Amino acid sequence: MKIDRRHLLMGSATTLAGFAAYSFSGSLLGETSIVTPARAEDLSTLMEPGPLGEKVLGDENAPVTIIEYASMTCGHCGSFHNNTMPTLKEKYIDTGKAKLLFREFPGDPRAAAAFMLARCAPEDRYFPLIDLLFKQQAVWVQSTNVVDDLFKISKLAGFTQEAFDACLKNQELLDNVIAVKNKAVEDFGVGATPTFFINGTKYEGNLPVKEMSEIIDALL
Repeated sequence: MKIDRRHLLMGSATTLAGFAAYSFSGSLLGETSIVTPARAEDLSTLMEPGPLGEKVLGDENAPVTIIEYASMTCGHCGSFHNNTMPTLKEKYIDTGKAKLLFREFPGDPRAAAAFMLARCAPEDRYFPLIDLLFKQQAVWVQSTNVVDDLFKISKLAGFTQEAFDACLKNQELLDNVIAVKNKAVEDFGVGATPTFFINGTKYEGNLPVKEMSEIIDALL
């Protein structure tokens, strides 16, 4: 099934049902806080970049690699990035101890649209736009006019109306975003967001700072 801009930005039940062809059944909106460690079967496969390349925060040579699969409309993902991530970044990422690989796992069309806009942003504005979208998540996720709200946020990252429209009409970009999710489901058993792989070990749920710190410290 092909999803066009109309499917991306409508919020109806019909749209979400249609999007299921691209979705994994289960906790699509990531409402879980269960932590279940498990080894990834093939770490080398896990580290292979997807079709859009890798978005990395931190030193490429950091000894600890955190891979996060997230959905932009996931409340637990928003909580992690707004409340836990600043401390994690200051303590581990900015000091060269860990790096974060942020990967797309959209739970619905709005999440897919947000990921597409982040990918269309200039390289140095990718993570700032992701942060802004999470900070304003309560505004645009529940909006009755999500197109306008996403455009207002995107303008802060330098988007014009033309660039915004072109990005959301890019079917190849959407297909590649979905491909990242499908690979996570099929190869690594990801079924909820956020899901983390920390040096190859899988953890599901919104990990608090203390628990995340304990896991990372044990690997240093």
